[in-house]
Amino acid sequence: MTKKLLIFSFILSVTLGFSQQQKEYSFTLQEAITFALDSNYTSINARRDIAKAIKQKWETTASGLPQIDANVSYNNNLKQPVTLLPAEITGGEPGTFVPVTFGTKQNANAVATLNQLIFDGSYLVGLKAAKSFLRYSENINEKTRLEVRKGVINAYSSVLLAQELVDIFGKNKTNLEENLNETRKIFENGLAEEESVEQLEITLLDIETQLNNARRSQAIAKRMFNLALGIDVEAPVTLTDDLDELANQNISLALLDAALNIESNIDYKIAQNLIEQRYFENRLEKSKALPRLSAFVNYGTSANSDDFTFFNGDQKWYQSSVFGVSLNIPIFSSGMRSAASQRTKIALDQARTDFEQTQQQIKLDLTTAQSNYQFAIENYENSKKNLALSERIENKNQIKFTEGLSSSFDLRQAQTQLYTAQQQYFQAMLELINEKANLETVLNIPQLRINWEEIKGKYQLKVEELRSLELKGELKSNK
Repeated sequence: MTKKLLIFSFILSVTLGFSQQQKEYSFTLQEAITFALDSNYTSINARRDIAKAIKQKWETTASGLPQIDANVSYNNNLKQPVTLLPAEITGGEPGTFVPVTFGTKQNANAVATLNQLIFDGSYLVGLKAAKSFLRYSENINEKTRLEVRKGVINAYSSVLLAQELVDIFGKNKTNLEENLNETRKIFENGLAEEESVEQLEITLLDIETQLNNARRSQAIAKRMFNLALGIDVEAPVTLTDDLDELANQNISLALLDAALNIESNIDYKIAQNLIEQRYFENRLEKSKALPRLSAFVNYGTSANSDDFTFFNGDQKWYQSSVFGVSLNIPIFSSGMRSAASQRTKIALDQARTDFEQTQQQIKLDLTTAQSNYQFAIENYENSKKNLALSERIENKNQIKFTEGLSSSFDLRQAQTQLYTAQQQYFQAMLELINEKANLETVLNIPQLRINWEEIKGKYQLKVEELRSLELKGELKSNK
């Protein structure tokens, strides 16, 4: 029976391992973006930051709500303290003392205390600061999603570029090998010079080196793409989009004249959040000069005995209860509170200055992104024309070389020019796609909203904790 169980466990483990190794993925670019927004490691932690901020908001809120504490204690006086009383009390000689022991050897106490904060300026400021921090976490998550989207577009296009380079280098290598074999035969028959063979051999060696490098780059690009998606870097992935089609789809002249709604830019929102946080930090320091009022009520019971009889039915327990109010009034701090308030005021001024700089930087980023995108479009169109011209030039020189009308040096120049044009063409497609993604990020297109239902489900948040967000119209699924 044991042997059969071991065999079954081995087969099961091998089957599970095999199934895990054989897990494959297939993505269009949009499918890859959608997948990464859910599974990218940075995106996952950004959603966790929102969940943490929601919990922190409730933690701050709960600090001003009723707090109940209970305390149970038991004391056993192994050696009871002795008090000396004047002997005159018991009729003894004046100037002498009588040792007396007070109380019982054992006692037990149980007390429950209810504390309630009535007024605290720091608490009120803390509530507003917690809401501001939640908004900050939301915006950081949105920025993360935009960066993840841009990173996936770059990684996806890089894999396609690497595949194109491997294919074109492989095709060029095959053509060169055919030319080299034909030229060798002509040379062996005495109809060509040895230099013609050597020139082709040099070109072939260059192509083989570039082909090997392209294959290594392809392997690295695939791993980087998997990492961007949040899956095993060794997992096999198939990309179903074509680089040339993606490049054509990413030509949008309307974006070159797109107007900037600066308030929708995520860096603008984050800079605003930082002003809010510095403002509340300043208010917090000022609020520390306000009185703090709190109240408490407790109820307790205690019992005393020389023996451990506290669980006996006839043990007497004595009840007690206390109600109290505490008012703490800050009076003098040797300038500590004033210095803290001034320090946070300076930090607030710094945040406002950073906000002004951020606005100007966003405008500059838009101008730069539109310029780079326009250049990428023009460069792509020129690269396409250059490639067509280089192919025609190489084809003419190939015919001339075959007919003995041009030298091998001329052919090598034409081939090198063609190979360079091919690489520039594919690189231009990659830059076009990436520059469009950069421009869309500045314009915040598309707006990748937060999936609050997902956060609520994954982190087991209560609907009450998201009620304020629901009032803002935020609590809805991002489909």
